[in-house]
Amino acid sequence: MTAPVSSPSGRPVLTLAGVARTFGGVRAVDGVTFDVRAGAIHGLIGPNGAGKTTALNLISGLMRPTSGTISFNDTRIDRLPAYRIAAMGVRRTYQNIRLFPQMSARENLIVGMHTITHAPLWQRLIYTRSAHREESMARDRSAALLERVGLGRRIDQQARNLSYGEQRRLEIARALASDPRLILLDEPTAGMNPAEGDEIAALIRSIAAEGRTVLLVEHNMALVMSVCERITVLDFGRVIAEGAPAEIAADAAVITAYLGSEE
Repeated sequence: MTAPVSSPSGRPVLTLAGVARTFGGVRAVDGVTFDVRAGAIHGLIGPNGAGKTTALNLISGLMRPTSGTISFNDTRIDRLPAYRIAAMGVRRTYQNIRLFPQMSARENLIVGMHTITHAPLWQRLIYTRSAHREESMARDRSAALLERVGLGRRIDQQARNLSYGEQRRLEIARALASDPRLILLDEPTAGMNPAEGDEIAALIRSIAAEGRTVLLVEHNMALVMSVCERITVLDFGRVIAEGAPAEIAADAAVITAYLGSEE
């Protein structure tokens, strides 16, 4: 459906260097440094309150770091507004679903294409040839994406009438609608049953197979260990471990962070 996104394999596409974010006296993110390689599925995990969603908010421009730098494709983005970062090819989903509930599934996706549709309002009002081509592209693309995430038969349903799992999939489809190079997924399987989680795992693998880069925040450790090539672990806003899934699973600091010490 979509041509592979060309990115030099193995080079860092996203770099966080000494990134911190303070709220009052609380350091939600504290000197975080890690790279995400182009075309990889990179996990960002940690206990509740570890700073994972704050990190995604900083990367996507919803917040600015107190200190440190964030670079995307060698361009510093930590002082750019969210719309500029989105236009560069970074898209995300949210821990709490943020759809337009009264819009149809198709309309939610078309809204997500605003960075790849360029016909000005006057052309849309008089329905010029270029506006017509753009609208046809958006309708075809939205239909194909909805089919891909298993919502082809729900294309005209209002988002509020979709099940919780369907809304999660619609958010992923909307993030893909603008043809991003980096997609940030914030707990995409939260509230799903194991079968639905398996479907999302397959979808994530297919996204990476297109050459896109995925940064995944997720509490479903079975999914993280099965799809991620590398994992960064946060605890109290700091990086406590980084490595391949097998290394993370055996790391004493990670085990302590999730299960607690005997003390």
